[in-house]
Order: sequence, then structure tokens, then C-alpha cells
Amino acid sequence: MKKNTMKKLTALACAGAMSLSLAACGNGGNSDPSSSGEAGGAEGVKIGILQYAQHPSLDNCYEGVLQGLAEAGYTDGENGVSIEFQNANGSTSDADLMAKTMVSTGCDMIIAVATPAAMSAYAAAKDADVPVIYAAASDPIGSGLAKDLNAPETGASGTKDALNLEGQMKMIRAFLPEADTIGILYTTSEPNSVAHLKTFQELAPDYGFTIEAVGITNESEVASGAATLVAKGVDCVNNFTDNNVVNNLSTLLHATDEAGIPVFGSEEEQVRNGCVASESLDYVALGAETGAMAAAVLSGEADIMTLPVSVVAESTPVYSAANCAKFGITLPEGYSSAANLDEAE
Repeated sequence: MKKNTMKKLTALACAGAMSLSLAACGNGGNSDPSSSGEAGGAEGVKIGILQYAQHPSLDNCYEGVLQGLAEAGYTDGENGVSIEFQNANGSTSDADLMAKTMVSTGCDMIIAVATPAAMSAYAAAKDADVPVIYAAASDPIGSGLAKDLNAPETGASGTKDALNLEGQMKMIRAFLPEADTIGILYTTSEPNSVAHLKTFQELAPDYGFTIEAVGITNESEVASGAATLVAKGVDCVNNFTDNNVVNNLSTLLHATDEAGIPVFGSEEEQVRNGCVASESLDYVALGAETGAMAAAVLSGEADIMTLPVSVVAESTPVYSAANCAKFGITLPEGYSSAANLDEAE
């Protein structure tokens, strides 16, 4: 960590500890930090939050990050805490520039939402030794963000969203017992998408599927990529958490709906927006875990070099009865407990 940042965070942690000690003396030994009315260690901290794109999955992550920070006493505008939010709107070059600006303007930490944002933040922050906490990085090691999940040793750590890919494959087989081919649209430069595709291809033969994958390089190719999948005659499409695809989900669904091809999502917001079903991760909860990790580093409770990556893997089956009905899909046996998002608040 750069000397100024390290000194500042160390001073803040010491100040927080001292304030708690004084509060305990002043309250007759009551060590409850809430009695001081101030979050120890939070004063004078500037946090940059960089979100790669604006779509429901990442928006939920961001909401969760703010929740996790707030629960630890880090709320924008309170106790001298400043939180700067930037959204790159799917542009890697903009993410790079925003991350560099956060470093140059004195952010004590960058919290990056999604793998591309994490890579931009890490590239900008590593030489300045500004800690990076990331949310929803599916392959931290493959992305160069961690040497080991248990001890990253890079100056960056955070949460890994481990999609339940085998559970998703089982779901597709159950919902579409006659299907043979699953189509995948993915961005070739997103390490998380490449890793997910590799796993899906390895799992497919065990469930009687073949995979038709179409790679794109940017979001302008989503429409043509979707048309290619339709032309290949796939029986369904499966989404990962590919940012270009999710950010342009309506474009994909326009092509697949017209062709009568159902799309399975990777989390519940995609199902709410037109996919039929998903083994869904809770991205608000994932974001909250990320915020808590960031707070632990800022307060001095955790060392960014050794803070283990938190793997969020628990999934919940969800579906939309209305979206399923468009394709003549009925809820299969074994999924009676799945949440119908049409009925959710």
C-alpha cells in the first residue's frame, strides 16, 4: 500500500481504537461503540466505487455494497466519509480513465463492481498501492486479481460469484427434456465468460447437450450474435453474467422470442426481464458481503494482502410462469419449491 494511504488507514484505525477506549472509560467501562454516536475509524475516508455497466445485476451489487459499508459506519456524508460513484456504461476505456482519476484524486480505496471494472481498478491502483475490493469477479485468479483465493497477495480482494453451472444445466434439462443444443452468447475478452463457457462445455455431455457458442467483442455485436444463434437452430440459450449480453438482454430476447427460443438467465433480474428460469445468485447479498470486506480493510481489521476472497455460491431456483408459458414450458417435477417471480413483490 502506498505510504500515504497506509499511514492514513493506520492512523484511522488507531484513532478508532483510541476513541473506543476513551468511550469505554467515559461510560464506566461500557465498551459499546454505539454509545459514542460515531463509527470508529470512518472519519476522513474517501471511497471510490466503480461499476462497469448499468444493468439490474450490477445495480443490485452496488446497492448491496452501500448496505455493507453503511452497516459498518461508512455512509457518504457522515463522519467525514466521502463516496464517489462512477459508472463506465460498459466502456473499458472509460473504466480505465475513471479508475485512474479515482487514484489521482486521493481515493483511499476503490470498490469495483464486475470483473472488467476490477481489472481497470487494479491496473490503476496497484502501483499507487491503493487497495481494491471487487464485487462479482467470477474468476479472480484467471483475471490476474488474485494469486490464491485464500491469500490473494495482490493488493486486491473481494467476492467471487460462483454460478451454479451444474445446477443450471440440470434445470435446463428438467425444463426442456427434449432439447439437444444450448446456445451461448459471450464476450471473448471477459475472463469470467470464457471460464463459464469452458465449464459449461465440459458439463454438457453428461446431460446430453451440445453447446453452440458465439463470441462477440463488444455490445454492438449482440444483435448479430443473437441472429447467428437463431440461425444455428439452438433449442435454448443460456446467459452467464456477461456484461455486454446482460446489458443488452432486450436485444437478445427480441431475436430469441421471435424464433420461439427460451432463454435461461444467471440471476433473478434476468428472469424478471424476460428469461424463463435461473439458478439464481443473490447479488444484493453478494454486494453487502463486499461492502463488509471493504470496511474491514479500511478499519484495519483486515489486511488487503491476505484477506481471502469470499466465494458466494449458494443459488436459488427461480422462474417466471408467464415467460415459461410463452414457450409451452410447464414447471417440472423437482422444482415445486422454486420461486415464481411473477408473484414476488
